[in-house]
Amino acid sequence: MVISLCIQIACINSYAQIVDNAKYLPKDYLSAKFHKERRQALRDLMPSNSVTVIFSYPDRVFSEDTKYKYHANPSLYYFSGYKEPDAVLFIFKDLQGTGESSYNELFFVQQRDPAKEIWTGRRLGVEGVKSDLGFKRVYNGSEFENFPIDFKKFNAIFYDVLPDDLQETGDEGNLKDLISSFKSKALITNIDKGLLSDLLYIYNYGTPKNISRLMNYLKPHYNQHDSVNEMIKNLMNQPDSATLAKVKSQFFMEYSGIVNFNKYINELRGVKTPEELVLIKKSVDISDMAHAEAMRAINPKISETELEGIFLYIHKKYGAEDEGYAPIVGAGSNGCILHYEENNVTEVNNQLVLMDVGAEYHGYSADITRTIPANGKYTEEQKAIYQLVYEAQEEIFKLCIAGVPFPNLNEKAKEILAAGLIKLGIISDAKEVGKYYPHGCSHHLGLDVHDKGGSGILKENMVITVEPGIYIPEGSPCDKKWWNIGVRIEDDVVIGKEKCILLSSGSPRKWQEIEKLIEEKSLFDQHVSPVGK
Repeated sequence: MVISLCIQIACINSYAQIVDNAKYLPKDYLSAKFHKERRQALRDLMPSNSVTVIFSYPDRVFSEDTKYKYHANPSLYYFSGYKEPDAVLFIFKDLQGTGESSYNELFFVQQRDPAKEIWTGRRLGVEGVKSDLGFKRVYNGSEFENFPIDFKKFNAIFYDVLPDDLQETGDEGNLKDLISSFKSKALITNIDKGLLSDLLYIYNYGTPKNISRLMNYLKPHYNQHDSVNEMIKNLMNQPDSATLAKVKSQFFMEYSGIVNFNKYINELRGVKTPEELVLIKKSVDISDMAHAEAMRAINPKISETELEGIFLYIHKKYGAEDEGYAPIVGAGSNGCILHYEENNVTEVNNQLVLMDVGAEYHGYSADITRTIPANGKYTEEQKAIYQLVYEAQEEIFKLCIAGVPFPNLNEKAKEILAAGLIKLGIISDAKEVGKYYPHGCSHHLGLDVHDKGGSGILKENMVITVEPGIYIPEGSPCDKKWWNIGVRIEDDVVIGKEKCILLSSGSPRKWQEIEKLIEEKSLFDQHVSPVGK
């Protein structure tokens, strides 16, 4: 009794402090009105007698009883503003029920628990979701199991790929319970999440031109399994347009609920609203400042870790809550590893340093890459590769307008890079460009760093990256003078009617401007580690 009373008193004091601190919170979060309008926009796309189901993301264990910082499901946040785990949102096309008890959305959320909140932070709970987020029909997650929803009556149920590695938390109405109850009520059969995600990616982004590359990327994973899904097996054996069309047709027939969910989400999240563009620009501006400061601070003795730390400091200094993805800071040969994340080389020496780092501001991510010389000057070989990538990027910008097919951007990148590599004597045939340019040049950007948006026709106010690159690792079949040169230049643009808007102009791209900025003093120049290196 005494312990319980102490906890309650502590909670009361804690809540008083929260109320007092509320006036110091940022004032530019997306509004409840924004999220409500997004839900209605989704209803406008949905067919009659259908329901969309959106679950929260699961918590993940970091170490022992410590969890990773929670990251909300971007789609759930987009439609609700809710940023907590253990929740599910139902959006109905049509009104359910009659009279005053009718509804077109239901929200089951994490229950308030003062004893836990003193340790892990305040939860909105049912009343908080009603008052702060503007929902009317809100329930504790534990109430979903016995809630009378007859899913058999709907013509269509739309939902995303469901996680299949959930842990039991001991809380009633946790995510595992919510998903289990939904599968039981809606008669959803289990299927491996990884396989389903791969098939969905193939469905959304697979084309006759890229399917061979996609299957080569997936093949090492599936070679580890004795039993391979028939659709994947067919594409591996025959990655052509006819097989791709058959697989897409079969996948749609079996998983139309997941396919259409992503179709609708792509259509909505792909085109940004004015409110979203403001937040994305803020995220990009903060990232630009960080890249510029890293350029000022660069020197041969600095470590990859120190450079990463400069980015993180600038991001936090100017209000970014997090990074949009794991920072990539790769010196020399590490710059030739596309998703290098160790960032643990103690001295970058006189090498190129590829820095792919972006802030996340109020959920929206930037994605910027700069490749700079640690000693302040590009060698002739580095300059030649850098200029080629820069010229490719300039040509791609011209295509970033409404009405252009998304795949055209990467085709232009391959065309420019191949011609340049042939001219430099690095390859002899344009078909070899994939050796040194193994990825695509663009993706959507927003609430995910690789955001929803699809691969069809570009539309006004889509936000995408433009990131051509050339990577020549040691041992490549070319002159050794090119070895360990990895260059990527990545910028964020808004698709316009006649031309794109370059958001990330705050950090230099031209090699001459980069060399000039490196000469400037950094605010970190006087910082000396108290423990040495």
